[in-house]
Amino acid sequence: MPFPPFVPRIDAQASMRTLDRSVNTTAAKVMVNGDSVFTILGGPIYILQLLSVCTTANDTTASTLQWSADGTDGAATTFTGASATLASAAAGAIVAANMTALTTAPDILTTGVGLGGVTTRGIIVPAGIITQVIGVGSTTGKWLHYMWYKPMGLGATVQANF
Repeated sequence: MPFPPFVPRIDAQASMRTLDRSVNTTAAKVMVNGDSVFTILGGPIYILQLLSVCTTANDTTASTLQWSADGTDGAATTFTGASATLASAAAGAIVAANMTALTTAPDILTTGVGLGGVTTRGIIVPAGIITQVIGVGSTTGKWLHYMWYKPMGLGATVQANF
C-alpha cells in the first residue's frame, strides 16, 4: 500500500515571525526631543533598519538624533548613540541606524544615497514606544521616519504616531 502524501504542518506562529514588515510616518515634521515616533503593540519586535529622511533643509542648529525605547514594562533606554550634527542637512539627507552596538552613532548619508546602516545585529525592543532624543535643539527641517522590522510574536505590530 502506498504511503499517504506528505502534508506539511504549517506553524502559523513561526511563519508570522519570519515575515519582515515595514512602517513609516506619513507626516514630515520637525524633530523635537521626546517625540514618540512609533508605538509597538502586542509583543517585542526585532528592528532590522531604522532611518530618517530629511524633506526640508535644516538651518545651522547643531541638532543630533538618538533613538530610545520605552517599554510598557521597564525604563526608557537609548539604543543608538547620538548622530553627528544635522546642521545644514539638505532635503534628501538620510540618517540610518548603525546597529554595531547600542552606543554607535547613526550614519549620515548627506546625498541620500549610500550603504544601508550596519546591521551586525538587530535591536530587540519590547512593546511600548520608540522616541527621539534630540540634542542641542529641535531641527528646523522636517523629517520622515521608516522602520523595517520582524515581529517576535504572533500579533506584534508597530504603528507610526504621525
